[in-house]
Amino acid sequence: MRQYEVMVIIDPDVDDRQVNGLLEKPLAGLTKAGGTVDNLDIWGRRRLAYDIRKKSEGIYAVINITAEPADVKELDRQFTLNEQIMRTKVIRPDTR
Repeated sequence: MRQYEVMVIIDPDVDDRQVNGLLEKPLAGLTKAGGTVDNLDIWGRRRLAYDIRKKSEGIYAVINITAEPADVKELDRQFTLNEQIMRTKVIRPDTR
């Protein structure tokens, strides 16, 4: 099991109350596979450095998880299949 940090940028047209529900289904699949969600931090609406799909802002969410690499790859795939999620970025934080 490894620690990962996943940043997700959600379409700004999504209502703020729907953000948690949008993230919960893929995260439920991760926990079913044996991973854990350590922290879910929703930053809210932020201005983007450049337009994505002709949108100048997005809703940022940062998720800290502990899981197997194959499970994280499947989580990223689930996020990219959802049209309401504009971008994802998965990194392994430096743990020294």
